Amino acid sequence: MIALVTFLTGLLFGLGLAVSEMTNPAIVLGFLDIFGNWNPSLVFVMGGAVAIGMLGYVIRNRRTKPWLADKWYVPTRRDIDKNLIIGSAMFGIGWGLSGYCPGPGLTALTNNPAEAVYFVGALIVGAGLFHFQNHRKNS
Repeated sequence: MIALVTFLTGLLFGLGLAVSEMTNPAIVLGFLDIFGNWNPSLVFVMGGAVAIGMLGYVIRNRRTKPWLADKWYVPTRRDIDKNLIIGSAMFGIGWGLSGYCPGPGLTALTNNPAEAVYFVGALIVGAGLFHFQNHRKNS
């Protein structure tokens, strides 16, 4: 049941990315170009995501445990450290340069594979380097 719900959630997420055109780098870059030819359409996508996220927290606060798990897994850290700042900056630079963030980058493999394959390859290498560096630091 967990696998089915996970699959359906991922499918819904991917469809949402496609329908909102977040898989189109030109739309995303137009949204990020606030001093040029700004395209504010993704504000509605983000607003919808925030609204659904808030609804999720309302549901969480009314239930003692999730439907398909033994406990809630909610982030507890609230500090802002150098890794958060550096990682956020790297994410933003990559998003601004490519027009892709990880979810839309993966979905773009189906509608723009010639371009997206480079992004996804770099994403995998970057994640691997982080894992290697983090594993080495914790050993």
